Amino acid sequence: MFRGHVVDSSPPTQVELSFNKRLLTYSQNHIPLEATEGIRRRERVLDRMRSLCREWIRSVCIRLSLPRDVIDAAGGQLYTSGSYRLGVHEPGADIDTILVAPNVCTREDFFGSDYVPPDGLDSSYAEDPASAPRDPDSLAERIRNHPGMTNFVPVENAAVPIPTFDWEGVNIDLLFARLNSASVPPTLDIDNDDILSGVDSATEKSLNGPRVTNLIAALVSGTHERYQTFLTVVRCVRKWAKARGLYSNKMGYWGGVNINIAVALVLQLYPTACPASLLRKFFLVFKSWRWPNPVMLTKPHDANLGLPVWNAYHVSNARQVAPIITPAYPAMNSTLSVSRQTLQILHEEFCRGHDIVDRLWKEHVKGGGGGDDVAGEAFAELFEPSDFFIAYPYYLSLCIVGPTQADAQAWAGFVESRLRRLVSDMLGKSLPLSKIQLWPKKIEACIADRSALLTQAQRRNSITYFVGFQVDILRMRGNQLNIEQQINNFRDWDLSRFQPHVHEMDLCTKDFRVKELPKLVFEGMYEGGKLEAMKKRRRIIDSDPKVQERKRKAKLAAMKARLDAQIKKKKDAAIAKDAMEKKRKRDDEDEEAKAATQKKAKGEEGDSKAQE
Repeated sequence: MFRGHVVDSSPPTQVELSFNKRLLTYSQNHIPLEATEGIRRRERVLDRMRSLCREWIRSVCIRLSLPRDVIDAAGGQLYTSGSYRLGVHEPGADIDTILVAPNVCTREDFFGSDYVPPDGLDSSYAEDPASAPRDPDSLAERIRNHPGMTNFVPVENAAVPIPTFDWEGVNIDLLFARLNSASVPPTLDIDNDDILSGVDSATEKSLNGPRVTNLIAALVSGTHERYQTFLTVVRCVRKWAKARGLYSNKMGYWGGVNINIAVALVLQLYPTACPASLLRKFFLVFKSWRWPNPVMLTKPHDANLGLPVWNAYHVSNARQVAPIITPAYPAMNSTLSVSRQTLQILHEEFCRGHDIVDRLWKEHVKGGGGGDDVAGEAFAELFEPSDFFIAYPYYLSLCIVGPTQADAQAWAGFVESRLRRLVSDMLGKSLPLSKIQLWPKKIEACIADRSALLTQAQRRNSITYFVGFQVDILRMRGNQLNIEQQINNFRDWDLSRFQPHVHEMDLCTKDFRVKELPKLVFEGMYEGGKLEAMKKRRRIIDSDPKVQERKRKAKLAAMKARLDAQIKKKKDAAIAKDAMEKKRKRDDEDEEAKAATQKKAKGEEGDSKAQE
């Protein structure tokens, strides 16, 4: 186990401060904060939500005919967690909210799912419960029908039920926590462990969000400069992770809470470091981290409330690949979704990030802390978009389609939560692949084979994800890779659990070679589109040391072949010349012999005539 013990508490040097100034300048220019108007709009939306939630709690108490004093004391509190609570202030980021309600309010009241209209329920609702009418007085329906509300999607069947929606353009995820008490006063201490006494699993997980966030904020505070250092590095890491395709907990990578805990740990190790130094140390620490050793900010403790607390020696935790443990009770692994395949991608990116920042640091030191890059534009290399769509020779598109927009949203959310299982478990473990990567950003288009015979409605209500992979030639049998069995198993074992399942809901796949990818996927990632992307791919391939070594060996082999051919040609020419010389000599000898024979014959003929 590893917790944050101080490694270096020395104050930053002048060279480090000048290097840090470049990072801060770059951040101001390229990592903007939420505008004042945006912050005020978020606060205004939260105030309205808070009032709406308390009105709903009061209405539930009145409907149950509770005494007046109980109704007045019921209360209810709305908490925030995640990046908004920490003050990251990223433009356009969502707000994670948690409504804490007294025990008179149930989750059925929250969603209105147990509503029976005055004229009774139609028998058809028994087959399709999701289409049953909802209680118009439920909080979910009040939010859905509120002015300025859009994109309302209730997810009731998840482990932690959650409605997500846009309120005046602000995306909000609303969790529900039902305490084991009759009132939720304004003085409620949500950080007290006793608040978890007697609550259900969904409430426990919902309360875990603000409790963890509050504890992280407490652990990184101390001075204003220290907390601002934490926020600066968190903003940089979030931008880096999003640019490199690493920001998605449900897809098997890191989410917001994982980044917050990781940066907080590095700040514990280097409590006085400036943001630029801390960013460099962040990549160094996690580049060399010995997984599966857990990342911990505090030692897990047991409050004896009967809740399971993460323990490295428990048999159920033995297969966890890269655990990052939440600091609040009950401690749990926040990176359960990380697999060996996604950890491989994360490690490669940690190494790349460290190489870039460390090289910039060494160049800065070599220049004596000066240089022409006052604006810190050299840091742009760290945040360059990923080369995912040119990094692999083969790709697989996963097109999620539905008959209507509402059906497609619910179906897509279900499929997305299971894509990591398809990629890491079914494809990654059962096929001869050396590397596989799921791109966590969806493409709002239908990229499927025409043989899929989709309707126009399905093609309109669809999104597509891509998977890139490399084949391990040494493990490959035959010359074709068959993934049809794994896709069919995924449909039968995982996707069949979705209820209610409509016939037009489907997952369509199509395989591509890199040069066959549609132009659409390159838009927004490469200036010049697919043509420039392919040129960059060729440059990357040509600059690969292994490729260069293969080319060098091939060039040497070609030169050797040419040299051998020349030597053989010379030898053949010499042999031919020698043969011709020998033939010429033999011819000369034959001519001389023939002349001598003729001369002898003439001499004998002359002698015979003389005798006559």
